[in-house]
Amino acid sequence: MASASSLLSEERLLCSICLDVFTDPVSIHCGHNFCSSCLHTYWDSGDTCQCPMCKREFSTRPELQVNTFISELADEFKKLVQVKASTPGPQLPAVVVLCDICSEIKEKAVKSCLTCLTSFCESHLEPHRRVAGLKGHTLLEPVKNLDDRMCKTHNKMTELYCLKEQAFICVLCLKADHKGHKAVPLEEQYEKVASTKDEAQANMQKMIQTRIEKIAEVEELLDVSRVDSEKEEQAAVQVFTELIQSIQASQAELVEEIQQRHRGIKQKGEEFLKELRREVTELKSRSSQLEHLSQSQDHYHFLQSFLTLSKPPHESCPDTDLSPDLSLQATRGHLTRLKQRVEEIMEEIPEIKMKRMKRMREHAVDLTLDPDTAYSSLVISKDGKQVTEEGIIKKDKVKDNPKRFYACCEVLAKEGFMTGKFYFEVQVKGKIRWIVGVVRESVERNNGLGRSVENGYWCFALIEGKYKTTADSEGKILKEELQKVGVFVDYNKGEVSFYNADSKSLIGCITGCCFTEKLYPYFCPLWNDNGTNSAPLIITPVPQTH
Repeated sequence: MASASSLLSEERLLCSICLDVFTDPVSIHCGHNFCSSCLHTYWDSGDTCQCPMCKREFSTRPELQVNTFISELADEFKKLVQVKASTPGPQLPAVVVLCDICSEIKEKAVKSCLTCLTSFCESHLEPHRRVAGLKGHTLLEPVKNLDDRMCKTHNKMTELYCLKEQAFICVLCLKADHKGHKAVPLEEQYEKVASTKDEAQANMQKMIQTRIEKIAEVEELLDVSRVDSEKEEQAAVQVFTELIQSIQASQAELVEEIQQRHRGIKQKGEEFLKELRREVTELKSRSSQLEHLSQSQDHYHFLQSFLTLSKPPHESCPDTDLSPDLSLQATRGHLTRLKQRVEEIMEEIPEIKMKRMKRMREHAVDLTLDPDTAYSSLVISKDGKQVTEEGIIKKDKVKDNPKRFYACCEVLAKEGFMTGKFYFEVQVKGKIRWIVGVVRESVERNNGLGRSVENGYWCFALIEGKYKTTADSEGKILKEELQKVGVFVDYNKGEVSFYNADSKSLIGCITGCCFTEKLYPYFCPLWNDNGTNSAPLIITPVPQTH
């Protein structure tokens, strides 16, 4: 049967949320127990109702009742702690040592003999108090595992302490493994160490106080962070709410203008149709009269009436322009650019940038340059991660290969992709011209066709001091210095995005792509130009964003 002390052990009575002794403990269906207030707070802070320990989810929040049994145990433990706290002096945990001599029912030992390496109860200790040869043995309060105090090598009591090795040794150890080491009796080392107890205790108290202050500091920072986060969240929600309201108002205004324009065109068209139908009716009537007139033998009446009947209401059909207003096309263009600009601004919000970059880097791929595709003046490093244009064509050292580029200094990676997402980073530091991105497998390699989306190039380039994608007609100058480019491809979505890998800013994007074959990462360091553009393009490891 368990003793009262084991039933009231602190580990059994701790709430796993607050790590303190239970207060109003409640049990949930999975059998785990928590403080009532802790459990409610945990559930209030989450979107789902689940057990904090085993994560079992509940469709509805269970009805909780106090576990009276655990509650009573917790109360008893708190009373016990209060009693111990009121007892002066430090309280060490009680160690129960049983007599080694008792054969049947083991009695509690009252002393341990370091000479005999045995613990004795009161009755079996009697010879040590009576027999002269035993009175000289060293007795101390009962201790467990006396065998641990024996030297395992020489099977003798460890009575010395080696200062050099900081180890317990016997007399024979001092002549063997610890020869030449300074050793002192255990009693002497005990006195020396015990004399530093107060200083050690003072240092311990200082460390405790330092950590208590640090705890208070961290808790204060957490409170400040929580308040700041709530304010920031409220401000963000307010800004987005106002932005949405503004966009909705502009949308309503634009829709009303479009509908009003349509109503005007509709009214104009209906009037035009009414006039045309009236003229058709009149022309049909004149046609009938002309048919009837043609049967008349009265020449005078025929000539007089024919001129009137044959003359149309208008010389020609009236021209009414009902074609779509060109301003609608311009409006659609403005709205597309507005959407792109809003997305660019949203991408610059630090939290969004970090989250986006983390998602992209989860799709990082390890690339190696393919020498079989490299132009003859390119030099690839042994590890296949760097490419340099040296301005010297080495046709005699380069084998003909259907995969090789023969018109410009271009090279592909060995790895190709035909589905999913992938991401890689390229260092462009020190270069004044370069092109990186992806190309389709069937891209032309024997002549200098322009690098365009139509020709199978989805790339980003620095040319003549301006940055642009192969879908752009004009380049742009970036505000930030670009040293490393991140390339992210979503094959299934048909998008290729380019980023400043250091600042995590979006610097270019090609959308609406229709990929139908394998894509290969593409690298073009462009010409060396007598050393002015000699820096290499380097495929760099992608760091993990936490």
